[in-house]
Amino acid sequence: MVLKCIYFAGSLCFLLYGMKLMSDGIQKGAGQKLQKALAFVTGNRLVGLLTGMVLTMIIQSSGATTVMVVTFVNAGLMTLQQSISVIFGANIGTTITGWIVALFGFNFKMELLAVPIFGIGYLLTIIKRIHKENVGHAIMGFALLFIGLGWLSSSFQLESGGTFAQLLVRVQGYGALSVLIGVAVGTVITGLLHSSSAMSAIIITMAYNGLITWEFSAAMIIGSTIGSTVDAIMASFGAKPDAKRVAAVHVLFNLSTAVIALLLFTPFLNFVDFITPGHAAHQIIYHITMLHTVFKVFGAVLFLPFTKQIEWLMRRLIKDDANAIPTEYHLEFNERMAAESPEGCVFRVQREIAAFSDVVVEMFDSLQEGLRAPSREFVEHQLPLIEQREQYTDQMQDEILHYLVRCTHLHLSDESKDNVSLMMQLAGEMESMADGCLNIANQIKKSVDRNMTFPAEDVDRLLPYFELARQFLYFIQKNIANMQSLSAEQFQFASDLEQQIDDERRNLRRVARDRLENGGDVRSELLYIDMVRQIEKFGDRCFDVASELGKKVRATARA
Repeated sequence: MVLKCIYFAGSLCFLLYGMKLMSDGIQKGAGQKLQKALAFVTGNRLVGLLTGMVLTMIIQSSGATTVMVVTFVNAGLMTLQQSISVIFGANIGTTITGWIVALFGFNFKMELLAVPIFGIGYLLTIIKRIHKENVGHAIMGFALLFIGLGWLSSSFQLESGGTFAQLLVRVQGYGALSVLIGVAVGTVITGLLHSSSAMSAIIITMAYNGLITWEFSAAMIIGSTIGSTVDAIMASFGAKPDAKRVAAVHVLFNLSTAVIALLLFTPFLNFVDFITPGHAAHQIIYHITMLHTVFKVFGAVLFLPFTKQIEWLMRRLIKDDANAIPTEYHLEFNERMAAESPEGCVFRVQREIAAFSDVVVEMFDSLQEGLRAPSREFVEHQLPLIEQREQYTDQMQDEILHYLVRCTHLHLSDESKDNVSLMMQLAGEMESMADGCLNIANQIKKSVDRNMTFPAEDVDRLLPYFELARQFLYFIQKNIANMQSLSAEQFQFASDLEQQIDDERRNLRRVARDRLENGGDVRSELLYIDMVRQIEKFGDRCFDVASELGKKVRATARA
């Protein structure tokens, strides 16, 4: 009996590992294109539904899709309303695993071909010259999935006279109560496995071996839908209110469709029997797979027209924190995301780098009025805000670097590894720019404290110079937002801006020195020269960022 249990556990682990290896290989092979497609989904409900469905079909994990959605909403990459339709689509997409198992797992005896398929995948991973390692891992995972499925089927045959089979047969004889027991079993096991796709494969395998009836299989499928919400719940721990609302949508949607299906249980099964060829007793694997698909599609079609109303309800149920003022920055490393979609972790932090640049832009913009007309009002109102933001950017750099270091230990595609290295450089440059903003603000304060005044013509020259630096910063901000590589023309534009800033600095310094030689106020002129130098250093930082982005496009071209 112990050996039978070990055989069953080992078979199940092979199945789960095969699914994970296939999912990871596909995600790494696609780089961050899948995450970008998800993050930039439009407000159209149908597009969101299709995006969630196709993405889940590709990566073979509704859990990974759901965790990404929760994380992206938490990062501000998606709105709550956009996420609702994607969640609905992910629920439909997860049924593809059942169809793969039903179509290939038993009729074509894929287990016999799994070993040579695994060998082909392994060859792709060791032949480095063709750069198909990720494809190889996906193929190996596909093979392991069917090896595990074949062994799992054998383990159920071995158990046919054991306690497990007897218990299943006994609970299926309780009439309506057995349906509720099936739902409970499906919920608990799916929650433990963290995979409704794996659970559907297990249910199909048990039904194929005659351990469970058509009705009990349907009940377990419905229960697996409820159990699959555990990933969204875990991903929402410590998240912002909108991310918690996404998890709540997933839970309530799956729970509501499960309740409706149970209330209409007999008519629902009769409908599936009607649209599926063959009798359920002889074609049970297709009936189960069709039921899973119809169940998910029915729920999506039923609730998709009401995404706005669902959003309104979620905002009523989960209130915003009235005291949530961003005085401290914290970037949580989502372990569930790292396990389900390591590529998503990298894409997640890209949004934080973009937010970092947004803070720097706000700081730099707030300096303009102080440069135009230094005043006590600027010192009392704007300077404290700049100081607060500078402290905030210090925290951002520390948290982002810590997060990125953890990302380096994940199994990432080459593209994501390059992005991690790039973002480490960008975080340092952004923090240095924030320091530069504070330095300029302190120089404005010094001029106010010492009652220094600059000639009107100096201010007239300084503001266009400042505007050049701001134009450079906006250029950088736009490209950082999407981690966009610079084209040759864009890099040339950055080089020209940097040269203009350098040339103008020399002109401004020469004018200030001429006034010094002609008896101008030494303290005022030196402070003016220092301001010019600080703005020029800011331009240098912008050019350093442009150079890093330029390296990225050159690396992409070499690849």
